[in-house]
Amino acid sequence: MIVYRNSKSGFVNDVRSNLIASIIEKEFAAHNISHNNDAEYRSWANSLQYLRNAIDVPQIDDECQVAIEYQIPLTSKRVDFLISGVDENDHNNVVIIELKQWETSGKTSRPDIVTAYTGGANRAVVHPSYQAYSYAKTIECFNENVQNCDISLHPCAFLHNYKESSRSNIDCELYREAVALAPVFLERDTAKLTEFILKFVRSRSKLDLLYKIEDGRLRPAKSLQDALGSMLKGNKEFYLIDEQKVAFETIRRLVRNSLEQASKPDSAQSKYTVIIEGGPGTGKSVVAIQLLCDLIRNNYTANYVTKNAAPRNVYFEKLRGNAYSDNYIRSLFRGSGSYVSAGKDAFDCLIVDEAHRLQMKSGIFQNLGECQAREIIHSSRVSVFFIDEDQIVTTSDVGSVELIRKCAKEEGSTVLCGDELNLVSQFRCNGSDGYLAFLDNLLGIRKTANTQVDIDYDIQVFDSPGKMRDALREKNRVANKSRMIAGYCYDWVSKKDRNLYDIILPGGFKAQWNFSDTATWAIDDDSFDQVGCIHTSQGLEFDYVGIIIGKDLIFKDGEVQTDYLARAKTDTSLKGIKSSRNYALADRIIRNTYRTILSRGQKGCFIYCEDEALGEYIKRQLGSEDSTLCQLQKVGPRR
Repeated sequence: MIVYRNSKSGFVNDVRSNLIASIIEKEFAAHNISHNNDAEYRSWANSLQYLRNAIDVPQIDDECQVAIEYQIPLTSKRVDFLISGVDENDHNNVVIIELKQWETSGKTSRPDIVTAYTGGANRAVVHPSYQAYSYAKTIECFNENVQNCDISLHPCAFLHNYKESSRSNIDCELYREAVALAPVFLERDTAKLTEFILKFVRSRSKLDLLYKIEDGRLRPAKSLQDALGSMLKGNKEFYLIDEQKVAFETIRRLVRNSLEQASKPDSAQSKYTVIIEGGPGTGKSVVAIQLLCDLIRNNYTANYVTKNAAPRNVYFEKLRGNAYSDNYIRSLFRGSGSYVSAGKDAFDCLIVDEAHRLQMKSGIFQNLGECQAREIIHSSRVSVFFIDEDQIVTTSDVGSVELIRKCAKEEGSTVLCGDELNLVSQFRCNGSDGYLAFLDNLLGIRKTANTQVDIDYDIQVFDSPGKMRDALREKNRVANKSRMIAGYCYDWVSKKDRNLYDIILPGGFKAQWNFSDTATWAIDDDSFDQVGCIHTSQGLEFDYVGIIIGKDLIFKDGEVQTDYLARAKTDTSLKGIKSSRNYALADRIIRNTYRTILSRGQKGCFIYCEDEALGEYIKRQLGSEDSTLCQLQKVGPRR
């Protein structure tokens, strides 16, 4: 969808008459699109004046077409400005311009990431060049008209207020690759921006290029298909075993059949909802990633969907293989709130991992759209939900088999669910289903016969958090696949001051929560000393995990109890508990949280408990008589 469209001369006149901002505002209202009224209005009124100066030259034909606020289909992202036409060789081109009003910015230690004052605070954001390039690649890789009509896209960024004295912060070696792919132009570079546009746009094209882009059918480009195929090939992390393969092939066939049925005018049913249940470590994410890649390679439109950004970012990094040219693959990984405005059956398949984390509403204030499960089912011919109801960890988590069934019925979608599709085999915790049953019994989630652990799995309970960290560090030296995770009982003070520590424990132990300026804490080379939480670890796995159990889980009066008041003030997982007095829900969330993080390790789990009585209780359950350290490793059945 394009909010504003006009010829170059029409645009110039609208800007010159100071009408452009009010025209765009009216178009937003006419299309019933919400936006940041004040900030965006000022941006249009200000930035477009500078852009008019750049294109109001005689070498650019007055009939060349411009567009403002083009929303990339099936995303919430909007391209600021496009100008289309042909070059001196009569080739079809569209220049994509990302506009910023920044006066300065800061460097970070990560490629493509800068800091800038936006949204009322100084934040880590993507480099404007990378932003423009990623938008262009997303359009290029999913718009069939762009692919078939030989339309070339040329991204750049225009920071018209940016001080020349700060150029080294935005145009430097650290951001060399981004700027090479999408040049950045600053306050003194208007003439250079004009020269850039003139390379590609001089006269109006015989085709309506902007209409072609706006109306293009969504299909993954061959280059994207090939890229995903090569990245997945030989990646042992995503091999399928037993019932994983059954679920994969069932869904694969269902997508194909659904599209075949939809093409028949007399078809009564072409819409399906698949529910796949599976506990931690059963390979839900493995199937989801394999499915995504296979569908894209076979020319279907699909997304991998999670509420949590952490697994999306980690799987994206693993797939892209650190190849900069493949950054556009990120568009395949979406948050669960991305489908508020998506059209009916816009996708062939949406693959929802961690479906128990779905919310009733989307947006920061959970006030947008309908139930996320229903939006996803509405937007896709085949919707796949991977779910474990025992991993609900916040009061806003509403994903359940019952809810998904209800939404599917409302959308006229046939539900497939049952033992044949469920994942049961354990591929984590050294393949032991018994370990999860042990956790259920230990944490009081449900009674099981597994009161002890009889597996080849490295479980250690430490009385010292420092010794636990030292032992875990040795494990991490092997492959950088070990991390500390804690219950959310410690305020995140280091978010505002990096000199402060969040987690301070006996024996001189100090640590910070994982930094907010990285989306891939779980695999970063230098993140071992940072501590993750449920929100940065759910959906991921490690070789070894070191778990800090806070005072929200204690052993008292002969049983494991919870105390929601021990949670940090900065934790929103239990939002609304005090007012609702739903203490049973709080209890369930705390127990589920520890069940989830205690099951992240493939080879072992190290534990430190703030509540000494709980630590001693766990040791007894593991059969240890050592008062300082309990280790269970390579043991046989107890007699």
